[in-house]
Amino acid sequence: MADLALTPDAFDLSVGTLIVGGGACGMVAALAAAEAGQEVLVVEADPVPQGSTALSAGLIPAAGTRFQRDAGIDDDPARFAADIQRKAKDENDPALVAALAEGAGPAIEWLADGFGLPFSVVTDFDYPGHSRRRMHGLPSRAGRELIDRLRATVEGAGIDVICERRVETLFHDGPRVTGAALTRPDGGTETVGCDKLVLACNGFGGNRDMVARHMPDIDGAVWFGHDGNRGEAVAWGEALGAATRHLGAYQGHGNVAHPHGILVTWATIGEGGVQVNRDGHRFWDESQGYSEAARVVLAQPGGTAVTVFDDRIAGIARQFEDFRNAEAQGAIRTADTLSELAEALDLPAEALSGALADIPADGTDAFGRRWSGQRLAPPYCGVRVTGALFHTQGGLETDGTGRVRATDGRPFPNLFAAGGAACGVSGAGDSGYLSGNGLLAAVVLGRAAGAAAV
Repeated sequence: MADLALTPDAFDLSVGTLIVGGGACGMVAALAAAEAGQEVLVVEADPVPQGSTALSAGLIPAAGTRFQRDAGIDDDPARFAADIQRKAKDENDPALVAALAEGAGPAIEWLADGFGLPFSVVTDFDYPGHSRRRMHGLPSRAGRELIDRLRATVEGAGIDVICERRVETLFHDGPRVTGAALTRPDGGTETVGCDKLVLACNGFGGNRDMVARHMPDIDGAVWFGHDGNRGEAVAWGEALGAATRHLGAYQGHGNVAHPHGILVTWATIGEGGVQVNRDGHRFWDESQGYSEAARVVLAQPGGTAVTVFDDRIAGIARQFEDFRNAEAQGAIRTADTLSELAEALDLPAEALSGALADIPADGTDAFGRRWSGQRLAPPYCGVRVTGALFHTQGGLETDGTGRVRATDGRPFPNLFAAGGAACGVSGAGDSGYLSGNGLLAAVVLGRAAGAAAV
């Protein structure tokens, strides 16, 4: 439930900056706000802060960082911004794209230098849409490590975080938000007044009614995101008269091990793997990206496909914790021949062999995918996958500081949104998704919103 109410006569307590949500966005906003000298309180519905970040690979794209320079990568924000707009078919607000592209590098280095987060660049494979290798992650390449380190950093900074408190009601006086009502596990409520409110709480992927209304082509996907993503931020914003943008945009993932429910890194495709349906036939240009894959895989017979790669690619994929988990649970099958792999995955052997034989060693295949270099070679690997909805990309319209805009374009005086609550820069549908854009917007806008003066 997401309600609005007029400001009560008194609050149980008051703070300078109230942050709703304890994922990566909320934690980054809290660190920035505290650094700016604000009194900060983070409220989180879960027993432990984690959010959608904990379910991801925790990778953040940034251009022009010292980590790239140390790895010999020549990159800059202008090139990054062009990549974002190209992938999103120029559907984004150029000012917001520029703010994110220019703010990403400083945000990564701020987290590294100020708080000791040991970022490094993924240098051994390319992500869809990026013309340079610019994905920054922590050693495990797991979002769980990122959120755990952020949580420990927030706690070490003495910032108050209250868990198991779901915000049900926002209080306001016209366009100014004045506080919130929190529901405790025992059903009781407490009220918190604030000078500034940062919505770092959620998208709406866990609200199936909203998904069916705004993105019907992905309605049948497995929900792989955080169950707290119920859409309250959008509901509060619309009730206050805020503008929304790209509510039909989402990050899907068409490489989720089935029925194990484990994300399988797109490196299995990006380094030369392919997808076939249960009849053993390829069905699309896999290089478009894993968000686009969700819808295409779901459209195959049975709503599943098989990702086929080899042991060389598996060696690259093992840097990701999720892939190692998939192997440990038996989702990844390995065989010395294609016939044996086909038998293990219940595929027609002749069709599978034909699908791989049709891939040119150098050139463009029948689906428009460009090939050059190594071919798949034994031992072969495969995993049965399905399509999933990971999180929504649309949301409240904001400027480059995370300030929410009203439908007439004017900014709210003290309302900010980032992370899943705000519209990102992935375009209007699934085709604009650029790897890491969700965390990019969460970290950069979260930092800006936390630091902004009221």
